[in-house]
Amino acid sequence: MRIILFTGKGGVGKTTSAAATALRCAQEGYRTLVVSTDPAHSLSDALNTELKPEPVQIAENLWGQEFDVYYSMKKHWDNMRNLMLTVFRWRGVKNIVAEELSVLPGMEEASAFLWIEQYYREKTWDVLIIDSAPTGETLTLLSLPQVMQSWINKALPKLAIKTLGSIIRKTSGVPLDKGFEELDKLFTKLENVQKIMLDPTVCSIRIVANPERMVIQEAKRAYTYLQLYGYNVDGIIVNRILPEEMGIKGSVFEKYVKSQAEYLQEIDESFAPLPIFKVQHLGQEVFGLELLDKIGRSIYGDLDPQKILHRESPFAVKEEKDHYVISMHLPFIGSSDFKLNKYGDELVINLGGRRKSIYLPRFANYLELDGHEFKDNWLNVRLKKSKI
Repeated sequence: MRIILFTGKGGVGKTTSAAATALRCAQEGYRTLVVSTDPAHSLSDALNTELKPEPVQIAENLWGQEFDVYYSMKKHWDNMRNLMLTVFRWRGVKNIVAEELSVLPGMEEASAFLWIEQYYREKTWDVLIIDSAPTGETLTLLSLPQVMQSWINKALPKLAIKTLGSIIRKTSGVPLDKGFEELDKLFTKLENVQKIMLDPTVCSIRIVANPERMVIQEAKRAYTYLQLYGYNVDGIIVNRILPEEMGIKGSVFEKYVKSQAEYLQEIDESFAPLPIFKVQHLGQEVFGLELLDKIGRSIYGDLDPQKILHRESPFAVKEEKDHYVISMHLPFIGSSDFKLNKYGDELVINLGGRRKSIYLPRFANYLELDGHEFKDNWLNVRLKKSKI
């Protein structure tokens, strides 16, 4: 089964791109399920079909689903939910508030992960398309297993509750011990599905952006972090590009179209050699299968949308005794005649009047630039560890 996850800054057309890709996959004959993990669901609107917490068939070979955390917990992890409710009530929290608190931090994302694990195990569909939450939440989702396990271990006295669980179960019938068994299984499944998502032969991530400064900056950061975590990004979709004729002198869009051309060049340079798909603005709100079909064909043309479009890791971090060495594949430079500066977590390359910004992992804020080497299209930057 292929898994393709779409991410990007909120409002860039991520849901539209995911739905259009799902429709193209279905048209190619693949049994396709498109799911939304964004708490602010808009997939139903894009497909112009009411979706539910279980898959709903939309067209031939195409199904859709919008996850619901309470439905998921009730269906799959009721013992764990009861565990949380009992603990909070035991500590004096009222029923309604306890019900809300029973949804652990990250549980929205965890429910998505566990549905993915189920679908991958059952092999019901050929392609699973994930309309993810905006970039920050996507990164939270992908790093969830470690974060959630740490929270649980701090929040709940595991050994004490496991010991008392069997006693409480006998006296009150509340399965606390069973709840912890479900927690253990939850972590195992989360770790398994994370391995699936890290497998480049199974999972690809596609970043959706617009030709706008803030959107491009967030896309660059997302690309850096996804590469750092080991996830395969196989394409960039640049959405809502205005046609050049709209930028005639004196028009409302003159400045926008002019800056758009510069941003499109920046995207080409920043994300090379990734495939970059450019989608013209349709001039109207996109919803329903007919318009999604236009978007899908505009993105992929004759390409098979479920294929792995690119597979290369252009970013690596190596820790040495007193330094970190950050290696980046930069084919566009083509020369070692450039200047390199670092401002916080931003690395700036100046080459012949052109400027390229690369966003480093946030911990680089506290590291000092200590030399670099450029060889065979790879820039190796040495960052010295600060002494505290």
